[in-house]
Amino acid sequence: MLSKTLFFYFLITIVYRIMGKREIGELSIMDFIVSIFIAELAAMSIDNHNESIFMSLFPMIILVLIQIGIAKISFNNSKIRTLIDGDPSVIINRGKINFKEMLNQRYNLDDLLVQLRSKGIKSIEEVDYAILETSGKLSVFKKEEDKNRSYPLPIIIEGEIQEDTLIQINKDKKWLKETLKDKNYILDDIFYGFYKNNKLFLIEKNTIK
Repeated sequence: MLSKTLFFYFLITIVYRIMGKREIGELSIMDFIVSIFIAELAAMSIDNHNESIFMSLFPMIILVLIQIGIAKISFNNSKIRTLIDGDPSVIINRGKINFKEMLNQRYNLDDLLVQLRSKGIKSIEEVDYAILETSGKLSVFKKEEDKNRSYPLPIIIEGEIQEDTLIQINKDKKWLKETLKDKNYILDDIFYGFYKNNKLFLIEKNTIK
């Protein structure tokens, strides 16, 4: 049993290095599912003295290959990434709670208050924006930290318009397309575009290697 325990300890360590570096709280749904399966396979193999290590090793390798394959596909395809991980949700928009989005995410007021308190925020009135990330982590922008709202807001991600952001900055698709045209860009060529200090900043796909 000791030899199996040590083997799977080092094996799982190597597996997680192969899968990529992420904090536990930032694991995607796919990462979390794979983690549960790997842990269960390792536990079953350690408990079963008559079972060869390789009986658990093979399905582990398959799971890791599946996870790596999906990660590569989703990296190049935002629609698949959204299908697997979902999109960030704006919970507080310019100081106002978005109850509709909270309901869609099954995220209640207690959840919001707990995460705000964990960041040292006593009252919702202190918050300008709060975004629920795909990992479940709450990103918060306080009013007093940035009265001019100069933090970057994503408008284009891999050629796709983020309509929620346009609503937040009181702009529309027509404004965005005209701005891109003035800069001699087309939407499909933009890897990432963000809005900051009343300006649109763009990063082209061909600059990402």
